[in-house]
Amino acid sequence: MNWSWAFPFDFAGFGGDGPRSQRRGPRRGFFRSGEVRLALLSLLDEAPGHGYDLMKRLEGRSGGLYKASAGTVYPVLQQLEDEGRVRSHEEDGKKVYHITDEGRAEVRGADDRVSGIWSRADRWKEWGCRMGPDTVGIAMAMGRLARSAFTVGADTQKVADEVTDIIERARRDIEAMAETRAEAKAGR
Repeated sequence: MNWSWAFPFDFAGFGGDGPRSQRRGPRRGFFRSGEVRLALLSLLDEAPGHGYDLMKRLEGRSGGLYKASAGTVYPVLQQLEDEGRVRSHEEDGKKVYHITDEGRAEVRGADDRVSGIWSRADRWKEWGCRMGPDTVGIAMAMGRLARSAFTVGADTQKVADEVTDIIERARRDIEAMAETRAEAKAGR
């Protein structure tokens, strides 16, 4: 089942037992195969830019949760230039990239995939404003909760209902805490 509608990133990496458990934070694989290429072409279709500018635009589109590296962006830009999808020229000492007609055709031919990339980026951005060093523990606990909930096995409707009730009680408690905090901040 695809839960990407609920969580913009993979919680399995939070406090788990697998190889990714040594890392803290959301999965780093924001882009799927071939998507960096499409994202860069899409950004260049909006406006020309140099490599660092494109890295910052990718970061901005994800609310700061995805930080593109030069080792990811520049090889893709070079490949796109070699293929005639972009062209570059020197401007103020920087190599500025512009999309070509061939690049635009590739973006238009992959409209659904491009929309999917930016839709996922919007979900990351929505969550990004809530994520920070103080929330890593919360994310880890959510990962453990999700793993436990699915590990118990909902082999009967009764078990599924019990697990759902436990999670709903926790949600209501957290929402009540948020409401109390909001009222306190408002001075009520």
